[in-house]
Amino acid sequence: MATAYQERKMRDTSMNPGDQQYFEAAAAGKLILGKCSQCGEHHHYPRALCPFCFSDKVQLAQAKGTGEIYSYSVSRRAGPVVYCIAYVKLDEGVTMLTNIVDCDLDTVKIGQKVKVTFKNTEGGVAMPVFAPA
Repeated sequence: MATAYQERKMRDTSMNPGDQQYFEAAAAGKLILGKCSQCGEHHHYPRALCPFCFSDKVQLAQAKGTGEIYSYSVSRRAGPVVYCIAYVKLDEGVTMLTNIVDCDLDTVKIGQKVKVTFKNTEGGVAMPVFAPA
């Protein structure tokens, strides 16, 4: 029996200093990452200091928005709507915690190719989520 994706309310995120550009990009349909110009590593969430070398030479870079599912769990008992939470490894090498949407949740697999899409929270903030590619 298929478990179809259903829209569910996502809570608003608590904004931290420096998050504004990330969510503005999401509202425009773009996923951005931090990229250190000293060590060259990408990181998610973008932040002022590189988490790898602690350099403050961090810039924002648009991600391709594609990757693959590293791990996932389909939550069937946490609330009235079944949903899938996953770690997605982006093509840039960054792993991010997200939701898998717009598919039969019983077909989700580790290694499955996915692409970014955006869903709004209760307050209208665009959040990056992923759907099968």
